[in-house]
Amino acid sequence: MKKINYIFSIIIASLILVSCNEDFLDQRPTSFISNEDLGETALINPSIVEGNLRGIYNQMVTAYIGGTSSQEDFGHKSFDLMSDLLSSDLAQVGARFNRFVPLANLVWTADQSINIPNYTAWRFYYRIINSANLIIESNGGNDAVPESDAVKGVIGQAKTIRAFAYFYLSQYYAIQYNASDPVLPLYINPGEAGKAKSTMGEIYDQIIVDLNSAISFMDSYSRPNKASINKNVAKGFLAYVYASMGQSDKNVLAKNLADEIITSGEFTMMNKDEVTGGFTQLSTPGWMWGFDLTVANGLGLVSWHGFMDYYSYSYQAVGNFRGIDKGLYDNIDANDIRKSQFGQPTKTGFNVGASPLIPARKFYNLDLVHFGQTPMTDDYVYMRITEMYLLSAEMSAVEGNAAAAKTRLKEVLANRFDDAADYAYVDALSGQALVDEIVFQTRIEFIGEGKGYLLMKRRKLSNTRGSNHLNLAGSTLAYDDPKLTFAVPQRELTDNPNITEGNK
Repeated sequence: MKKINYIFSIIIASLILVSCNEDFLDQRPTSFISNEDLGETALINPSIVEGNLRGIYNQMVTAYIGGTSSQEDFGHKSFDLMSDLLSSDLAQVGARFNRFVPLANLVWTADQSINIPNYTAWRFYYRIINSANLIIESNGGNDAVPESDAVKGVIGQAKTIRAFAYFYLSQYYAIQYNASDPVLPLYINPGEAGKAKSTMGEIYDQIIVDLNSAISFMDSYSRPNKASINKNVAKGFLAYVYASMGQSDKNVLAKNLADEIITSGEFTMMNKDEVTGGFTQLSTPGWMWGFDLTVANGLGLVSWHGFMDYYSYSYQAVGNFRGIDKGLYDNIDANDIRKSQFGQPTKTGFNVGASPLIPARKFYNLDLVHFGQTPMTDDYVYMRITEMYLLSAEMSAVEGNAAAAKTRLKEVLANRFDDAADYAYVDALSGQALVDEIVFQTRIEFIGEGKGYLLMKRRKLSNTRGSNHLNLAGSTLAYDDPKLTFAVPQRELTDNPNITEGNK
């Protein structure tokens, strides 16, 4: 009992100390108490340990979290943006201030000595992994099965976050899934010394083990809000993992998981008004997981909004434009509500379909004040239920289940068109034409959300840049072009003696 009282006194003191410090959200409770004591604390009050998770979630949105002073370094959403540019679905249209221009020109990814994104992604996702490892270790380790549902919820989230980080690393640093290829070091315990690369198969085995464990652990877990992960979010990541492997049996597993999430009834697809309504609220019924930004996060220019929202204090507002690929835009049906998301904003209105085709009627601060929002308080979206509809459709079509694919696809299109006659053409599609249509709909649905790159690698696509790209307009870029994959950073090659060569 004395030890328990001592633990609580330390926790209370630490909370008092950090409450006056703006940076406390990026600190871990383990700075104040040992892993052993933290594990005992979890048994008494799991909400204390859940503060560790909030620290990880806050790391995901922190400016310069990738270890640089570059304004393109702002956590997970920075890589969503970069991957959209690499897929060519998002076009770098303006060059003012040169932000992201070398990335879009495929310069940054070609040289392992350039920090962005090679070093920033490596450092960021491995930092997330180490933080998750600390939580898991403090609660009994990788094989422990807690008795408390609340503690299971904490560990389930930590395992999902670890799997999430390894999945994105595998997408960014490997061209495609090949089980025998050495790809990344695998760390599942905190503080391990630098390791050699594990194979893609070993990385995926750990991801799948983590996600299945997390799904089981979170069966009875009720999250406080959608800034935390729950069972359906873990299922969503597992569906993406299976879909990325390019194997028929895994495609079926991915489809089944996506369908389970849909039929759970937890989420409602964003309707026509919502997809043109700003993407500002975590509470949006169609959002599965995201982040509730507040003034306390202190985000300004170095943020996703700082590069994408014309109505925020942003580069998008002053000519460093990023907009939808023009060829992609031109193929959107005139009656599709998503056509109205892109165009030319002005201080008094919006010209739909006009250059620079920025998504200023998809993502925008509702005050509609040019250069307005600061600090950033509009929320971040990480996963939507519409992803599961289109992933289910894609996997069904790939596996020859055209009826199921068409059903899911039309459920999406019913929320993008007013008249069913506009998407009746879907009924006549089959085979590769049906797959291609689902791919197209996925590309235009998720502009600016970081899904196009995952799709490009999953379906082994070659995308041709439209005329509005500042760099390489008209060029066709294949998924296996090494310049579309991040390079193992020079700092890792220097500091880790067990990695002796890069990945290109």
